[in-house]
Amino acid sequence: MKKIEAIVKPFKLEEIKEALTEVGIEGLTVTEVKGFGRQKGHTEIYRGSEYTVDFLPKVKIEVVVRDAVLDLAVKVIIAAAKTGKIGDGKVFVLPVEQAIRIRTEETGDKAV
Repeated sequence: MKKIEAIVKPFKLEEIKEALTEVGIEGLTVTEVKGFGRQKGHTEIYRGSEYTVDFLPKVKIEVVVRDAVLDLAVKVIIAAAKTGKIGDGKVFVLPVEQAIRIRTEETGDKAV
């Protein structure tokens, strides 16, 4: 099993959720986060004063998948999140040692 963490633009969340559902991947966790990468934020003007916004709003999507569907899930997330502009985000893949469904106590792939 693998855990996919995707940091993406907030307006892409619905597209990503729908794309994952279409390929049979259900269940995800979403967290509103702030951060910056190469773009290092941007400047804005508020009441005549210019200031720098270092941390931009993003959404972190977490989903745990079986190894067999990992490549498909990553491709679907990238395709749905991509705008081609700076700040599209990142996808990270991490190993998951164990998963347990609390209600039924199923473990491993069955718990996902």
